[in-house]
Amino acid sequence: MKALRRFTVRAHLPERLSALGPLSTNLRWSWHPQTQDLFARIDPQLWSQVRQDPIRMLGEVSPARLDELAEDADFGAELDRLAADLDDYLQRPRWYQNQQAKGVDLASGIAYFSMEFGVSEVLPNYSGGLGILAGDHLKAASDLGVPLIGVGLLYRSGYFRQSLTADGWQAEHYPSLDPQGLPLRLLTESGSGAPVLLHVAMPGGRVLRARVWIAQVGRVPLLLLDSDIAENDPDLRGVTDRLYGGDQDHRIKQEILAGIGGVRAVRAYTRSEGLADPEVFHMNEGHAGFLGVERIRELITGAGLDFESALAAVRAATVFTTHTPVPAGIDRFPADLVRHYFGGAGGENASALLPGLTVDRIIELGRENDPSVFNMAHMGLRLGQRANGVSKLHGSVSREMFNGLWPGFDAAEVPIGSVTNGVHAPTWAAREWMDLARRAVGPELVEEARGWERLSEIAPAELWSTRNTLRAQLVAEVRRRVRASWLERGATDAELGWVSGVFDPEVLTVGFARRVPTYKRLTLMLRDPERLRAMLLDPERPVQLVVAGKSHPADDGGKALIQQVVRFADEHDVRHRIVFLPDYDMSMARFLYWGCDVWLNNPLRPLEACGTSGMKSALNGGLNLSIRDGWWDEMFDGENGWAIPTADGVSDEVRRDDLEANAMYDLLEQSVLPKFYDRGPGGVPVRWVEMVRHTLQSLGPKVLASRMVRDYTVDYYAPAARASRAVIADGYAGARQVAHYRERVDTAWPGVQVVQVDSAGLPDTPVIGAELSLRAYVRLGGLDVADVTVQAVLGRVGADEELVDLVTVPMTHAGSEDLGEVFVATTPVPLSGAVGYTIRVLPHHELLAGDAELALVAEPVG
Repeated sequence: MKALRRFTVRAHLPERLSALGPLSTNLRWSWHPQTQDLFARIDPQLWSQVRQDPIRMLGEVSPARLDELAEDADFGAELDRLAADLDDYLQRPRWYQNQQAKGVDLASGIAYFSMEFGVSEVLPNYSGGLGILAGDHLKAASDLGVPLIGVGLLYRSGYFRQSLTADGWQAEHYPSLDPQGLPLRLLTESGSGAPVLLHVAMPGGRVLRARVWIAQVGRVPLLLLDSDIAENDPDLRGVTDRLYGGDQDHRIKQEILAGIGGVRAVRAYTRSEGLADPEVFHMNEGHAGFLGVERIRELITGAGLDFESALAAVRAATVFTTHTPVPAGIDRFPADLVRHYFGGAGGENASALLPGLTVDRIIELGRENDPSVFNMAHMGLRLGQRANGVSKLHGSVSREMFNGLWPGFDAAEVPIGSVTNGVHAPTWAAREWMDLARRAVGPELVEEARGWERLSEIAPAELWSTRNTLRAQLVAEVRRRVRASWLERGATDAELGWVSGVFDPEVLTVGFARRVPTYKRLTLMLRDPERLRAMLLDPERPVQLVVAGKSHPADDGGKALIQQVVRFADEHDVRHRIVFLPDYDMSMARFLYWGCDVWLNNPLRPLEACGTSGMKSALNGGLNLSIRDGWWDEMFDGENGWAIPTADGVSDEVRRDDLEANAMYDLLEQSVLPKFYDRGPGGVPVRWVEMVRHTLQSLGPKVLASRMVRDYTVDYYAPAARASRAVIADGYAGARQVAHYRERVDTAWPGVQVVQVDSAGLPDTPVIGAELSLRAYVRLGGLDVADVTVQAVLGRVGADEELVDLVTVPMTHAGSEDLGEVFVATTPVPLSGAVGYTIRVLPHHELLAGDAELALVAEPVG
């Protein structure tokens, strides 16, 4: 019979082994091999059976074994050393504290919100790249000492587990997770010890309640909200049932809990721990965007601010990161659904969920041109004074995509920057590379994932030996997983003798593993199946291909792509050279990143925001074979891998896929395979190893999450903290000042005009560098000269007289005349060809992040 409900009972540890408790619950063990080795020593066979999960280990190990270990002096000494090492890790000043000691002005605290966090496979609260990125962000923040608090939801079934049917179709399974069996503790009231219960109003007078679990990620607490409690109505208990499951009504309840409940969880946590509230709030995608309206409510009801002043205070302290390069990837809700959840009884405009706000104000934050749609990314941009994409190319794509929110501005001027994602080396680099890195740069730098480029100093033979070792590990893991998958699909052991010959540790190994939306083109490798078959079966220079990935449960198109790969891989003549491994997760991903010689990525450019899987391969000496999209567009240098040529501008999708697939095949046949199999002294492929060496040297420092978190800290968190302090000082005087300024500008802007522009100084046939003098007459509609900035904008004249390749020159106020305020500038002509200029007026205030922030511009008419 089946259990009605499950719960986990942890072993009672002998006093001598009590330190195993904190070592098992702080997820730092997941990137600390020595701690993993300690748990493996308890019972190596059981450690493998529980899939390297310390909590399960301590729940299933026999009390007799624990008593035996309590008397083991060597085990006890190692336990004491690792417990002291963890204490040192948690308390020692790190990069962040050292920067502050030098007088660098940094944020005192940051709250980081994400709908998923991939910290470890033992906490399956992630689906793909967004969650893995968020987990790496927390771990790198911990290593660097950044005072960050993570905030998300705890999903009782996590994301689905994947298997294959006999005919290769994806099947989904949803395991039931017991929080007591996970590395979590409840947030409790400091006095009574009772669990903290958060309350979020729902329509019809109901209340959604949630408790808060804390996962300790090194120095960083991760707060996870859980609605599956007896105090909730049955349907509300299921709000946190699954990650990315359910319809839009279910999804908006999750996002309301994540944003509004998340802020309340942060307040409860800091109060419980005696900490100051965070200065900066970071939205990792728009899912948690409602955090901004909750903070506005706090300031209206708690500090007595009006809406505009509260908005100014919230914006100053908010960072918004967008990860999607296409509008279809953005969460959009029917505006009526938002009204339903935020409206008051009887439909009045006052919000019952957020007292002090009106529903119209909330709706306006997510407004699109279509008033029936509420856009979470638009809300994120309107609530965040600082915004960024996740690679340089994605920043550019985002500025184009959201250009409509800044009418009158060139896309390049849209205030969305970029911080290229990074990956956490101690999590994703094989132990062999970490050991080499400690030898090359020392343990302290490795702990902060710095100095990775020094791996290039390792001797070629040792680099190649390491690559061979890791490839052999991958081959063993592939064989294990292929056997398990075929058994699950209905095969018997008697049919699977061939599995022992799957893959060869001496053969070039290519990996392709990621989510399976259409744009990632899982089946591009099958565009010419006979050409691929010839490469797989080449007697002199074969290739072997490992493929993995999950399709969203509702995406039958993606499942059909998986089935197409599986059916090809099932064919008898190639099944030893190409495999599809089901149930892609962090534990499988490590073997792929460690062992693959080449990492293949062939999305439709520019639809890959970043694509960090190739970074993890590069950390392990893998070479990328990729479309120049996401991170690879900025980091490919011609020697650290291969760029697949793209057929940009070809509108016929079939033809574009054909062209790019052929280019991929050509690179494999003409460059990749020859370099791998061309062996020098000692069997070392000299040209290949030089590319590996160059990859470690050139990409090592760039692909690290420590670099990414330092970029956020310096370029986003610190400016946001300074801006926040400026607007909240003296009883929010700055916020009120900004709100008053915005009101004056909005009222006056229709009257702002560039009346006349005069030019002088250019000869009849000007050359580059010739001086151009400009004089503009501007009516300010009642604004002061200090309220605006006036600019001359020069550029080449493109189609429809539009200016491109813009150069902006500030103009100086030179007095007042009847025609208006006079502004002048003298500048050398910066360009050749057909050159033009215009004059524009922008609002300017010292407490704004930039002059484009208010999305207002006035230019000459006609």
